[in-house]
Parts: sequence; structure tokens; C-alpha cells
Amino acid sequence: MESAEADSPTAGRPFDRAHARSVARAFLPAHPLGNRHDYYYTLFKLRSDPLYPGVLAALRGSRAPLLDLGCGLGLLAHALRRDGQALPYRGVDIDAAKIARAQRVAARSGLAETHFEVVDLARTTPAHRGSVAILDVLQYLSHQAQHELLSTMAAMLTPGARLVIRTGLGDDSPRGRTTRVTDRLANLIGWMQERPRCYPTAAGLRAALEAAGLEPRFAPLYGNTPFNNWLVVAARER
Repeated sequence: MESAEADSPTAGRPFDRAHARSVARAFLPAHPLGNRHDYYYTLFKLRSDPLYPGVLAALRGSRAPLLDLGCGLGLLAHALRRDGQALPYRGVDIDAAKIARAQRVAARSGLAETHFEVVDLARTTPAHRGSVAILDVLQYLSHQAQHELLSTMAAMLTPGARLVIRTGLGDDSPRGRTTRVTDRLANLIGWMQERPRCYPTAAGLRAALEAAGLEPRFAPLYGNTPFNNWLVVAARER
């Protein structure tokens, strides 16, 4: 079984209840009787998933514009502003319905320098210069498409910018199997439009990033979840 080498011992922690509510509140419906699905989803995710604290820590200190690939509802934009990070943000996703809701909530919340658009990463890559976040996206691309995307994203990094990746790693561990089953179920129930295609391995991902001239750092991002999620932060070699 292939495993990732952790450059950091932390497993990550999700937001506490008060912090999660302060971010998720943006997703409450405008009308008291409106649909609260997105609010409860974001509240649960922030309380259970260490993703956002990990990404916020990885981006802190950089003012480079951020491209968020597979942004979904744009939750990262709200978390960034709540964290005091005012860097320009651009989120793209294949799911037009999620992008429409992200646009409405961001506008209603008055998020400055925030933009959302529908993009199919299997067909096109947005032009960008700055930092890039690739969160829970790589497994939906083929092996070749992953390498092409990583090479393209690496070329976008400017001085001080970071490439931040959260991905499940491909191995035969219990966490790896749970990750694959859960992602498949998310597709079957319609929450994720795409079906997982290829989970990157730790060695393969490290090799691809180093070949692109980046220095990657791997850290487990399990939190209290059963998933084989890792945070990878890469920057240009000095």
C-alpha cells in the first residue's frame, strides 16, 4: 500500500460551533420560510470538515489573487473574508445551479472582489495569475488531465503565490475505500454532477508537482472524518 509522507504532523481541526455559524449564516434564505438546505449543509461541513481551517492557514500571508477550481457554493470566499483575507477571489465550477446560488449569496453578503462563473475544467482552463485552490477536484479528472491541470496551474503561480490542493489519495486503506464509496454516492444522489475517475497517488502527485518546479508539502487532513483526505501546499522553488 502506498502512503503519503506527512511534512506536518497535524490532522487538522474543523471550525468550532460559533465560528461555523458566523460563516454559514450568509447562506440563510432571504425569507424566514425559505429553503435552508445550503445553510445546514455549510454549517455541517464547517463543523465536521477541517478543510477550510487548513486552506485558510495555507493562504494566510499571501495577497495574490486566488482562483478556486470547483468552488461549489463559494464557501471558501466567505471563509476568507471572515478570516480577514481580502485577496481577490474567483470561483469556477461545472455546476451552474451552485454557481447561481453562490453569486446570489455573495452579492447579498457584499463580498468585495469576488467573482463566480461556470467552467468545465475537462474542456477549458481559466486564465489566471496568482494562487490556485484545487479542492476535491482531482479525482474527477483522468490521470492525464490531472497532470495537465497541475502543470497549467503551476505556471500561473506568481511570487508569493501558493497552489493549495485537498484531495483523497488513491490507496487500499480503509480511509481510501471509504472515500471512494462516499464520492460515488454523492454522484448517485445528484450532489456531485461528475463521477470520480482517478484518485492520485501520493508519489504520483509529488512527482508531478516537483516536475512543474514546485516544492510540495503534504499533511493529513482527516479531522474526525473517515476519509483519506490530504492537504498539499506547493510554491515555486526558491
